[in-house]
Amino acid sequence: MSALEPRDAGTDAGTAVEAAIPVTPAESEGVLGRTYRALSIGIVSVVFLIAFEATAVGTAMPVAARELHGIPLYAFAFSAYFTTSLFAMVLSGQWADRRGPLAPLATGISAFGAGLLLSGTAGSMWMFIAGRAVQGLGGGLVIVALYVVISRAYPEQLRPSIMAAFAASWVIPSVVGPLAAGSVTEHLGWRWVFIGIPVLVVFPLALALPAIRRRASGPADPAAPVEPYDRRRIVLALGVSLGAGLLQYAGQERNWFALLPAAVGVALLVPAVRGLLPPGTGRAARGLPSVVLLRGVAAGSFIAAESFVPLMLVTQRGLSPTMAGLSLAAGGGTWALGSYVQSRPRLEPYRERLMVGGMVLVAAAIAAAPSVLIDSVPVWTVAVAWAFGCFGMGMVIASTSVLLLKLSAPEEAGANSAALQISDGLSNVLLLAAGGAAFAALGGGAVGAVHAAAEAGAAGSHPGAFAVVFLPMAGVALVGAWVAGRVREKA
Repeated sequence: MSALEPRDAGTDAGTAVEAAIPVTPAESEGVLGRTYRALSIGIVSVVFLIAFEATAVGTAMPVAARELHGIPLYAFAFSAYFTTSLFAMVLSGQWADRRGPLAPLATGISAFGAGLLLSGTAGSMWMFIAGRAVQGLGGGLVIVALYVVISRAYPEQLRPSIMAAFAASWVIPSVVGPLAAGSVTEHLGWRWVFIGIPVLVVFPLALALPAIRRRASGPADPAAPVEPYDRRRIVLALGVSLGAGLLQYAGQERNWFALLPAAVGVALLVPAVRGLLPPGTGRAARGLPSVVLLRGVAAGSFIAAESFVPLMLVTQRGLSPTMAGLSLAAGGGTWALGSYVQSRPRLEPYRERLMVGGMVLVAAAIAAAPSVLIDSVPVWTVAVAWAFGCFGMGMVIASTSVLLLKLSAPEEAGANSAALQISDGLSNVLLLAAGGAAFAALGGGAVGAVHAAAEAGAAGSHPGAFAVVFLPMAGVALVGAWVAGRVREKA
């Protein structure tokens, strides 16, 4: 695997990908044709599992944090997942490039399930966070391995369709996940949400792994000598994870002593990020660097905002965990619709405009969400806004994946996919850290107590703690609209 060097001609990279995968009659079958059916169903099942976990856990998280007396650490419970996944993404990229995606995928799914069990049996908030960290290791291994599978097993013209299938696999979990998790949380307890999900690991493993072994196992070029692991990149990845974790910790502490871990975190993070992302990412250079940057800006702003929606609805508007989770359910369908729209061949020349429009929708949705802090605003406003935001995200996220693979040679698919996911995960961590720190500073730590008082009939609210999370994230999303205009290299 070569280092991430600036590419002078993205079209050359795309030609290399096309040349590496000869055109065959199987390509006309589509992703569910005889040639690709087993593989497509298998890897979409893996994404279905991840989607179900995300929607179910997001519904149960406010109750878990409250019962474990961990409301001030609420953002940390989300960002711990992304922090450890940063290291796993780089490791998975190297592992998959050298040995094939099968082993990192199987290992990742197993770690994902183990982390769920650890969180479900946690007796304290920090143990709960540790379980989320183990989940992150598994998730980081899985997501990069899946990108390598797509790069090797599918011709370029089928990749937008499989990306759209990934998005479609979120539809059912978006509806069923909150309903099931809310019902389980209310009647059996939040722990059963975490303990029950690992049962779903069995089906994706049984279906996906044999298909991957047949079509995408082993190195990209079996005849070429296997390169040793790039220890420098692995060390840099460890620096990213440690640095991001220290910054998150410092943001939660909010005292003068927190300046020390914050300084150490920055010292670790800055050189590591520069070494792992394509040169020019920080300044939004055209082409691959802007694709990688846009992925982080889009995912980070959206996830940081979405993480606080259920908590806001439960504590400020008195919704049950089930109803709070269902307020986001329509987003799964509109996200899939947005991903489907970008997959249409006739819209390929307009992909850049679709991405710009998608980021504008995301910014508008995030800005509209805190309007429900005003009692006269209907609660369903969040559901409508989030449906539009998810439509925009569906267009943007799928398009960044398609463009990344188009600009990557086959032997660089793992490294570049890891860079894309690092941008995604790192932005999630940093923006969750910033949002969590602002949330805690404006009284977020007392939100759980306020909710309990409200249930007892007492007055009190901390709407500013939520507004200070959503409004800055809307601004970040608007920056993403500018970056989206730079994803194509100049002719």
